[in-house]
Amino acid sequence: MLKVEHIGIAVRALSESIPLFEKLLNTPCYKTEAVASEQVSTAFFKTGDTKIELLESSSAEGVIARYIDKKGEGIHHIAFEVADIEAEMKRLANEGFVLLNEKPKQGADNKLVCFLHPKGTNGVLVELCMEMK
Repeated sequence: MLKVEHIGIAVRALSESIPLFEKLLNTPCYKTEAVASEQVSTAFFKTGDTKIELLESSSAEGVIARYIDKKGEGIHHIAFEVADIEAEMKRLANEGFVLLNEKPKQGADNKLVCFLHPKGTNGVLVELCMEMK
């Protein structure tokens, strides 16, 4: 793992959360993006070498909507940048971690992503991500 790439935060409404985080982080939101396959709309902030990703569900049945219904708004996942996502997925599977997808899939911010099941990571949803070339 190369570094913490971003921290994902589940929010009810980007329209309310973007101004809040712009004030909190003292930096503007530099990008918004819809990821239809995940039923989310995202907003990104850069702070130092790390990014913050706000996640709003675009569907009442979406994974973020279900997360907020159970746990409320808050930290949803931590993402680590990797140099070779397929090699890292294989390594982690061999170490006994449960991958939530068998192959990398396209995520937000021009990334290939894979999630690890939180039951094997002390309750933390971990995302692996690699820049698409």
